[in-house]
Amino acid sequence: MKIIVPVDFSVNSLNALDFAISLSNKKGGEIILIHVIEAVFDFASQASIAIENMHLEAEDLMKKTLSKYQDANLKFTTMIKEGTASIAVARLAREMNATLIVMGTQGTSGIRLALIGSTTINLIKESTIPVLVVPADSNASEIRKVALALEFASHEEKFIDWVIAMSIRWDLGIEFVHVQTADDFEEEPGVQKLEDFIALNHQGLPLKIHTFYAKVPVEGLDQFLEENENVILVMCHEHKNLWEQVLSRSQTIEMVFHSKVPLLVLT
Repeated sequence: MKIIVPVDFSVNSLNALDFAISLSNKKGGEIILIHVIEAVFDFASQASIAIENMHLEAEDLMKKTLSKYQDANLKFTTMIKEGTASIAVARLAREMNATLIVMGTQGTSGIRLALIGSTTINLIKESTIPVLVVPADSNASEIRKVALALEFASHEEKFIDWVIAMSIRWDLGIEFVHVQTADDFEEEPGVQKLEDFIALNHQGLPLKIHTFYAKVPVEGLDQFLEENENVILVMCHEHKNLWEQVLSRSQTIEMVFHSKVPLLVLT
């Protein structure tokens, strides 16, 4: 399992590294640390000197960071790139055939700022592999389960298989969250379809589906997160309706992520 971890050596990015190591250590794997130098200077001579100094500083910080994890049963690779962070990280993930990108949030307001922040949004748009966004206060040892939020009208079986495989690898439980938004609140056929899919393809896997009734999906997710804090919430970027609501400039983004749970975005 290869995990890409972008680091700027801030507390939040190093917390994401701890989170990634905790997940990888359960089954072994490789952590690839990447630091992207984003700098614009007016003069070529000025740029050359400044970038050289940035490289030297980043190399020193990389060495100091890795010295803390000498006992980890993992392979570490470090890289320093120049350019736009989201593009550089997404490209590296493709080139390295990585399994996952794990990144920390920006600032002190947890996942809200990260989702609004251009780097995180652009990385999710650029990436062809899943991205796990880790809030500043998250601790991997406290996570108990993975919860996949589905739009049953459009869910993809490949996403379900991938999330189940990761939950098993991480020794975490797996649950599903469905928000029923129809006016009559009749059970959707997608629920039965999911049950049949799990029974056929993942025999013996305990199936727990949380169904919430709300006007819009994000309100149902908020209800789920009020009752479940030690969870990685999984969402599919391809499910435009749900994802666009989460990113909308309404109060929903604050409601859904008030508990600051890690968010795993499948792309």
